[in-house]
Amino acid sequence: MSVNAEHNEQRFQGAGVSPGVARGVIHVIRDDMDDVARYRIEPGHVQHEISRFESALIQTRMQILELQQRIAESIGAKDAAIFDAHLLVVEDRTLIDEVLRKLQSDLCNVEWVFNEVASKYSETLSKIDDPYLRERAGDIEDVTRRVIRNLQGKAPQILSEAEPHILIAHNLTPSDTATMVKQHVLGFATDLGSRTSHTAIMARSMEIPAVVGLHDITEKLESGQQVLIDGTNGLVIVDPTPETLAKYEEIEAWRRKVATQLKELRETKSTTRDGHHIVLSANIELPDDVDTVVANGAEGIGLYRTEFLYLNRNTLPNEEEQYEVYRKVADRVAPDPMIIRTFDLGGDKLAPNTVDIVDEMNPFLGWRAIRFGLDNIDIFKTQLRAILRASVAGNVKIMFPMISGLDELRKTMSILHECKEELRKSDQEFNESTEVGAMIEIPSAAICAERLAEDVDFFSIGTNDLIQYAIAVDRVNEKIAHLYEPTHPAVLRLLKMVADAAHKNNIWVGVCGEMAGDISLIPLLIGLGMDELSVGATRVPRVKRAVQTLDVPSCRQLVDDAMNLHTPQEILQRSLQLANERYGDLLG
Repeated sequence: MSVNAEHNEQRFQGAGVSPGVARGVIHVIRDDMDDVARYRIEPGHVQHEISRFESALIQTRMQILELQQRIAESIGAKDAAIFDAHLLVVEDRTLIDEVLRKLQSDLCNVEWVFNEVASKYSETLSKIDDPYLRERAGDIEDVTRRVIRNLQGKAPQILSEAEPHILIAHNLTPSDTATMVKQHVLGFATDLGSRTSHTAIMARSMEIPAVVGLHDITEKLESGQQVLIDGTNGLVIVDPTPETLAKYEEIEAWRRKVATQLKELRETKSTTRDGHHIVLSANIELPDDVDTVVANGAEGIGLYRTEFLYLNRNTLPNEEEQYEVYRKVADRVAPDPMIIRTFDLGGDKLAPNTVDIVDEMNPFLGWRAIRFGLDNIDIFKTQLRAILRASVAGNVKIMFPMISGLDELRKTMSILHECKEELRKSDQEFNESTEVGAMIEIPSAAICAERLAEDVDFFSIGTNDLIQYAIAVDRVNEKIAHLYEPTHPAVLRLLKMVADAAHKNNIWVGVCGEMAGDISLIPLLIGLGMDELSVGATRVPRVKRAVQTLDVPSCRQLVDDAMNLHTPQEILQRSLQLANERYGDLLG
């Protein structure tokens, strides 16, 4: 927090998750979910508790369906689909059966039992090393809150005041966000939350400026104060000075102008000013994300995270189910490519009843991704056959995650060849020339990339994990998150090593991690020789504009200079210097 002593202006820094500026009077709400009381019940009352539980689940389901309908009518079916995850929780037989068993064994009231079981599920998800999956813990908490309120006969707290205001809360569930009256809620800020939460997604869809991750903002502010929210830079400014207000008026006018310009880029190509084309793709998690890919002018899908097909299920998806999903997505983006990453699953990313799983001391370095696939050949081959069959519908490519060396890659390729032979024997069509790539996200793979490149058609660099493993920084640990530096000299050298190895073997190389969407680093990536960038779909227009303003010689010179620098800060500043010269308006 910073304070302007003369004017008593206070600034709180969080994470900006929905761009824009909002100014107004705040309304502070604090977590109104009371602790769930525990009390004993007689064995003869178990059936009554079961009936109450079933009624609450039905009531909750009806509320969610009603909410879905309202969202579909107001901001679209894609955003309404967010609540599919909530419906899965209400209908999850594994969770429900565990509640019923615990009810019988513990002989306690169903509110307490359900809260205990659901909290355990939520806690498990929150520990997973995947931002998207960690945020699904919030979906469980949202549904848990609804079910318990329905059991207690309580109405949810009303979020919207009659007058326009800025909402300050400990946390907001997707349901809370969806039920906001946009004309009344000018913006919001929360103690908890992250960019990948459904609440953040809803805020962006509704175009409500939002800042999350402020830790204790609800304890420091009181209703009635005047604030300004900067949802782009993650700032909450209390009692802004006239100078601050004037500055933000200029910023908003400039942002409206830039937004108009970016919309005009949809049909243009991501080609540098000296004529070098950089393929610009989008990352997706769910099939419904394809609409956003197309709307933002991406050249296909550079990373399809297929593990989301395997979650919230009691049984694994069979070959036919997977084939239908992959085929529809491939058909939707054709003739542009779709790169399907085989599942990045492990002991912490599967429903308990789908496969034997074990607790791990360090799941980041554990039994996951390709390691899990090679130990569960039937599950792996089911997915590979489905992908191969879908390859006839469009430009489908296969990518294997977490490859650490040549032996692992060759075992994987051998299984793929077995799948092709099985399809031939059963007279099922597939594209014989389907491209196969390796995801480079482990330092060992980067170091031996020149050898790996001989056995694949492309590389895609997962910078999130590569950086994490290279400099030994857990990127979700708040105590050391500041050490997670994409411009670390060691990371830069690993990236160059991979790009050089790819081009020496005449294969293309891309980046599908967060670095690809950071416009301050685009000059470095082009200078390193990256042929493709795959980013979140909504980032495509900004990255495209950045690429169009750059030229390859300047970017290569930047990399040559950066290789002689010694600290991450020096390298970042050098990249920012070129970025500012070419597209400073995008950087703000």
